[in-house]
Amino acid sequence: MGQTILIDPVTRIEGHAKITIQLDNEGQVQDAHLHIAQFRGFEKLCEGRPFQEMPSLMARVCGICPVSHLVAAAKACDALMAVQIPPPAAKLRAIINLAQLIQSHAVSFFYLASPDLLLGMDSAPEKRNIFGVLQANPGLARDGIRLRQMGQQMIELLGQKRIHPAWIVPGGVSAPLTTEHRSQMLQMIPEGYTLIERTLSWFKRSLNNYREETQSFANFPSLFIGLVNKDGELEHYDGHLRVVDSMGHIVTDKIDPTDYQEYVGEAVEPWSYLKSTYYKPLGYPQGIYRVGPLARLNIIDRCGTPSADQEWAEFRELHRGAVLSSFYYHYARLIEILYAFEKIERLLNEPDIMDKHVRAFAGANNMEGIGVSEAPRGFLIHHFKIDENGLMKWANLIIATGNNNLAMNRGVLQVAKHFITGQTITEGMLNRVEAVIRSFDPCLSCSTHALGQYPLQIQLLAPNGEILDEVKTEG
Repeated sequence: MGQTILIDPVTRIEGHAKITIQLDNEGQVQDAHLHIAQFRGFEKLCEGRPFQEMPSLMARVCGICPVSHLVAAAKACDALMAVQIPPPAAKLRAIINLAQLIQSHAVSFFYLASPDLLLGMDSAPEKRNIFGVLQANPGLARDGIRLRQMGQQMIELLGQKRIHPAWIVPGGVSAPLTTEHRSQMLQMIPEGYTLIERTLSWFKRSLNNYREETQSFANFPSLFIGLVNKDGELEHYDGHLRVVDSMGHIVTDKIDPTDYQEYVGEAVEPWSYLKSTYYKPLGYPQGIYRVGPLARLNIIDRCGTPSADQEWAEFRELHRGAVLSSFYYHYARLIEILYAFEKIERLLNEPDIMDKHVRAFAGANNMEGIGVSEAPRGFLIHHFKIDENGLMKWANLIIATGNNNLAMNRGVLQVAKHFITGQTITEGMLNRVEAVIRSFDPCLSCSTHALGQYPLQIQLLAPNGEILDEVKTEG
């Protein structure tokens, strides 16, 4: 008989999860799992609804990255309608998706991760939050709050709402960009550059403080998958899927997202409601891959904007081949924020961005449609089938966090084996187990909502059930 450590809930993530760590009688870690205990039912909830409702309905999948779900669902509906949306509408969709990336990455880095990075993994847990960051480094906290605010403001200027905007619709967007809103967004860009470049400088100076975490935080060979454009550059709205191995070599390229079922398989484990996706040609679970900002920076030939390309070149010097440590997800997020500001500025200066023609109209012309976008945490796929009346018959959603599920579980096991041993729990040990999950920034809010705070209770049990050690925090 062994002993079990339970971390329930995992703190400072978007949503709710728990971790179990199984020890042997010598106190050595044998196994570990990340459990997502909430049931997802969005695929069934949409059945029978008119397909035109799908973008707004699918935005409710997630309150953290609703825009990316809007985009993927709208692109699936474009395919059902068999229309090519007006080019200005595609550019506007790309802008709002990048604005969401800015605000979401800011939440992940400043609100959820920076307490560990600034205050230390072993610092007092009551201090490890945005208020502790504000006290220790007011400038860093203010920069993070402002960056998130700018992303939200851009979403609101385009979509009229900061959360669940209904502006992205089948066929394009519901309203063109106004001169006033374009001007307001352009005015934010210089400040955005200043804030993110300052944060990048601070983070790079801090990296030497976390050598042990860098070595153990989900640091292993895997595949990486994401979107690139026709020039092999960083892409979040359109493009094709590329698969790269741990040495940075391209395994498969130019995958049409509509052919995803040939390459992406879905498995279910009894200990989680979150699906585990894998690269089909290698099988399960050997086809483990990672998605999101780290993956995107590993698969590209360049970012495609000048300042981000400079930072990306420095980032790629961290490791021969692909950058493997998931600790560097934090670094990749900052580079993507810089890229997003540069790309938004470029798109806002496109000559046709103010065009009034931003929507194509049609009924159902295809019975099946697939849409893909890059969410902050990785690529999303929305796959819809409808009947002759345009009503939803079937849907399949591949969510970014599910794409990372196998890697997160392997990361939990790796960091637990590295830091947890013996008969005594230290809070710093357990925080590192949670922190490896925070590096992936899983978004579980799409499946669970809770009011207030949960207490945290972790017990280390002997084979006879005796409590050897216990950690408890009040809710």
